Amino acid sequence: MESNRAVALQLTAIAVGMLMLADASVPLYRLFCQVTGFGGTSQIALAPSSRILDRTVTITFDANTDPKLPWKFEPVEKNVTVKLGENRLVAFRATNESSAPTKATATYNVTPFAMGRYFNKIQCFCFKEQQLAPGQTVNMPVSFFIDPEMINDPEARGVTNITLSYTFFSYESANKSKF
Repeated sequence: MESNRAVALQLTAIAVGMLMLADASVPLYRLFCQVTGFGGTSQIALAPSSRILDRTVTITFDANTDPKLPWKFEPVEKNVTVKLGENRLVAFRATNESSAPTKATATYNVTPFAMGRYFNKIQCFCFKEQQLAPGQTVNMPVSFFIDPEMINDPEARGVTNITLSYTFFSYESANKSKF
């Protein structure tokens, strides 16, 4: 009887531990991607690079929206060429095409994925939820630089083109996908 109780207690502890691990897996995975650049997750920088190299890369911007979000979303410039370490400010334009206020959250990634650890954002609309009034159009800034350390990475040093891609999801859709 005592051994049955011990087994039941152990199984309950395992089940609770698995539930806690499942609940923590999304934030832990997000943290892992942010720290390592895994899956093309860009980095967040507090200040521009102090080193600028003559080597350049071309950045192409991609803008998408969830079909449930009544926004038109596009880059102001389709692509720019920057020196490694050079801080650059670009903008995306969003228009709420509905007759009601809407909120949205942007997800993002960088390709090739190996460049995620070298793509540094200082300022980005993607850091917080965005709300647009009916018919409102706004320019949304992104301040970034490419870490010059990429030239020391055999996987990244030959890269000459990088794509920064954003997808806006309606606030409701984004929150339904969470546990």
